Amino acid sequence: MSVVAYAPASTANVSVGFDVLGAAMAPVDGTMLGDRVLVADTSGDFTLQSVGEFAHKLPEDFTQNIVYDCYLAYGKALEQKGLPQKPLTMILEKNMPVGSGLGSSATSIVAAFVALNAFYDNALSEHELMLLMGELEGQISGSLHYDNVAPCHFGGLQLVIDEADVVSQTLPSFDDWYFVLCYPGINISTSAARNILPAQYRRQDCLTYGRRLAGFVHACHTGQEPIAAAMLKDVIAEPYRAQLIPGFELVREQAASLGALATGISGSGPTVFCVLKDLGQAEKLKAWLAEHFIQNQDGFCHICKIDTEGARVTGTTL
Repeated sequence: MSVVAYAPASTANVSVGFDVLGAAMAPVDGTMLGDRVLVADTSGDFTLQSVGEFAHKLPEDFTQNIVYDCYLAYGKALEQKGLPQKPLTMILEKNMPVGSGLGSSATSIVAAFVALNAFYDNALSEHELMLLMGELEGQISGSLHYDNVAPCHFGGLQLVIDEADVVSQTLPSFDDWYFVLCYPGINISTSAARNILPAQYRRQDCLTYGRRLAGFVHACHTGQEPIAAAMLKDVIAEPYRAQLIPGFELVREQAASLGALATGISGSGPTVFCVLKDLGQAEKLKAWLAEHFIQNQDGFCHICKIDTEGARVTGTTL
């Protein structure tokens, strides 16, 4: 028996919702922008193999791979339920660059847990899975936050609640928004991006953050697109992280000249996102970014819409 699960890339924060907003992304050309994990039974010892475009960026020792930690955590959860573990082997297809700001660790974690749960006939509930996903993501980033794993798992635009046994809920989104995502090919670690942030914020910045987040959520629920777009501004992270991304301000200027509703940093960067309503203008921006923002062969650019499916089982073979 074998099962393969896919988990999509995500953009956390979405400018206005630091640590509490995230959106799953799906390229409009059908590209599978995310990681896949295969779980299969075996007659031998456990093994974990990494393949894919960015597998060479991972530790050679599979016990240092986050997917191995997922395997151990899932096994512990089974043990707590009194369920037996089966001998199995896993393969991670690492298609997402590490430190890209596209939820790279979340795609591996979510794909691993979804594949494991399918292999074990859904032994864990969706809520139990999400708690494990958040715990493992916290091992990577240094703090517990769900703004990548929640959209990656559930799909859509997720608002993190993390109260009353509710991790997150789906916000209504705007179907005609195109997200131009561009990864320049350089890496920024989540911990480094967090260390550059101030330890304290001015009262005015806190008030602005709360006002804009509330305004954005309200506008999503009431279908007020102009207000939602106007709220996509970041006073928490972008003023500090922008200096880590060469050419960020030029991207904003070029995107604005092509009619972009907003430009921001995806997660902790260096990937940037621009929101446009016109596909032709999005194509022009994609071409400009490929020429002026991408710095090496690892970089890429995709025109995306919000992935409403989230993680899913895709078959039995990679």
